[in-house]
Amino acid sequence: MPLLTFLLSFCFSLSTAFYFHAGDREEKCVIEDIPSDTLVTGTFKIQQWDIGRHDFLESAPGLGMFVTVTTYNDEVLLSKLYGPQGTFYFTSHSPGEHIICLESNSTRLVSFGGSKLRIHLDIRVGEHDLDAAIAQAKDKVNEVSFKLEHLIEQIEQIVKEQNYQRDREEKFRVTSEDTNSNVLWWASAQTLVLISVGIFQMKYLRDFFIAKKLV
Repeated sequence: MPLLTFLLSFCFSLSTAFYFHAGDREEKCVIEDIPSDTLVTGTFKIQQWDIGRHDFLESAPGLGMFVTVTTYNDEVLLSKLYGPQGTFYFTSHSPGEHIICLESNSTRLVSFGGSKLRIHLDIRVGEHDLDAAIAQAKDKVNEVSFKLEHLIEQIEQIVKEQNYQRDREEKFRVTSEDTNSNVLWWASAQTLVLISVGIFQMKYLRDFFIAKKLV
């Protein structure tokens, strides 16, 4: 059972971890496509470029990160200032793309090491902290119970993701059908215009030749 839980947890992991570079007070945004009623957990850490050592070191004291999460409808889900490293949470209210923006609060007094920052970001969609729950378990039965609950949550999240992708596919199919229909009507209209122009030109030439008594 623990082996099965581990394998399924590994297969169903919905996590995105990466890092990017940014300047002082420069805002960087990430777009995540998230189903509705889904918990999203983000963990970040800032490293600062050291000119003397030519390497990224731990951030200077006082350096922080301002995190903002909005939807394309301009609904603000999160807006908070954190330290040089931290974890933020938010829950999506509706399906669609969510914009996660990070901006350092560095100033000249803080950014003595240089203006280049490396930001490590790990975004987990629909996941809960399983290690913390296991650490609180008093025996193996509770540990297995927590693992099973975690597995069920991940399966439910996958079902949400599949339903969301199915809805997007349906909307895309409707849009494609409407586009194909519009293209067909446009092609028919072009054909009618060309036929009308051809008939008009033939009639004009015929009247011209008759008027000149060439026919």
